[in-house]
Amino acid sequence: MEILHTCLNVADADETIAFYEQFGFEESWSFEAGDTENRYIADDDGVELQLSDTEGETAFEQGTAWDHLAIRVDDVDATFERVDHHGVVQEPGDQPAAGARTAFIEDPDGHVLELIEPLE
Repeated sequence: MEILHTCLNVADADETIAFYEQFGFEESWSFEAGDTENRYIADDDGVELQLSDTEGETAFEQGTAWDHLAIRVDDVDATFERVDHHGVVQEPGDQPAAGARTAFIEDPDGHVLELIEPLE
């Protein structure tokens, strides 16, 4: 068994793709189903996100069942400063128990991303 992709509901696929391109994701393929455009982005390791953009839907309730998407970066502080994010959940800081330096930001639709840099 393998996880193939994660699907995120988005208000504007173009804006969301531009956001994730800052992390090395590139658009790979797409299809339409009724009023929904499904666009896929992938990184060099094959990690894939499905961005589901349904006409007329612009706001989503995040709920409490899903928390965040973690992305490994070379330098949390530099990425935090460079990336055009849409909200800060937690500033960069060391998490010794996890052996990492992390920061939490939001994408255009309010999905939370954890930036992770392993501590050496």
